[in-house]
Amino acid sequence: MENPLTPEVLADPVQLTRALVDIESVSLNEKAIADCVEEVLRGVPHLTTHRHGNTVMARTDLGRSQRVVLAGHLDTVPLNNNFPSTMRGDLMYGCGTSDMKSGTAYALHLAVTLPEPRYDVTYFFYEAEEIESRYNGLNLVAQAFPEWLQADFAVLLEPTYGIVEAGCQGTMRSVVTTTGVRAHSARSWHGVNAIHAAGEVLRRLQTYEARRVTIDGCDYREGMNAVRINGGVAGNVVPDLCEVEVNYRFAPDRTPAEAEAHLREVFAGFEVTVTDTAAGAAPGLDAAPAKEFLAAVGAAPIGKLGWTDVARFAAMGIPALNFGPGDPNLAHHPDEHVEISKIRDGAATLHRWLAPA
Repeated sequence: MENPLTPEVLADPVQLTRALVDIESVSLNEKAIADCVEEVLRGVPHLTTHRHGNTVMARTDLGRSQRVVLAGHLDTVPLNNNFPSTMRGDLMYGCGTSDMKSGTAYALHLAVTLPEPRYDVTYFFYEAEEIESRYNGLNLVAQAFPEWLQADFAVLLEPTYGIVEAGCQGTMRSVVTTTGVRAHSARSWHGVNAIHAAGEVLRRLQTYEARRVTIDGCDYREGMNAVRINGGVAGNVVPDLCEVEVNYRFAPDRTPAEAEAHLREVFAGFEVTVTDTAAGAAPGLDAAPAKEFLAAVGAAPIGKLGWTDVARFAAMGIPALNFGPGDPNLAHHPDEHVEISKIRDGAATLHRWLAPA
């Protein structure tokens, strides 16, 4: 197809957002959008560009004393009658408008239009953020080209509605299992019903009091919820097994090991199997570029309620935060949209931060 990312479109973050949204890129189908981004960046003389899978990376090498990262993912969740984009007044509707092609547009716009930023900049346009970590473009780059991730500070252009959301929660998935004894349902007293036993698991979740933590002035509220229940054999059999899948979101002052210990304490007496975990990230607001970025934003940061790829950078000792124009409450929503004014305001903020004095 003809590349819709023309010089005119690249010069305007709003037009660029819409052009990106109108390239369908559900997770694992990012080739078309990555091709377009790569073609643009390879034509920019002040950038060194590399591609790994469907992740496109570009960087300046101006000899600056510090390097920052701007990263946005190219993929979206599956379409839901919200493609292609539409405009209604100040609102742009469509899959990925909020999460996070409006943020990704910032990075691509600056990569092309800002040849001499005050920091050296590495730009990431990466694949498969919305699905399992093994497909995640930053994860794959970390394995194959870890030197590309080295920086003093990173900004993930996730939806934050134009404010800084610092750090992120950790996340843990687990399965709490109850067991019983099978029997014919007509003679149920000969068995033990594992689904009934799961009532105690649900009671503990119902009465669970989520911890609230403040770190560097940012508030994080934990949460523990049943997200799926699986049990039953047949319509006339007392079941001998029931599994309750539990998702635990924990504050970044807890390590995964500490989070697991707490989870097992909550479900003492039950079999608990942890199936997936990812550490959180502390706010990381002490780095000089972070302080200057906060000054450019001009508003106090809040804690990120959710897990994002800032955690990947934090694990490498690189402070990172989230900033983007989209409303996080609209991410993955069939009515997903972004405010045009938020796109323009955020682009101006990033330009203020990165442009030479």
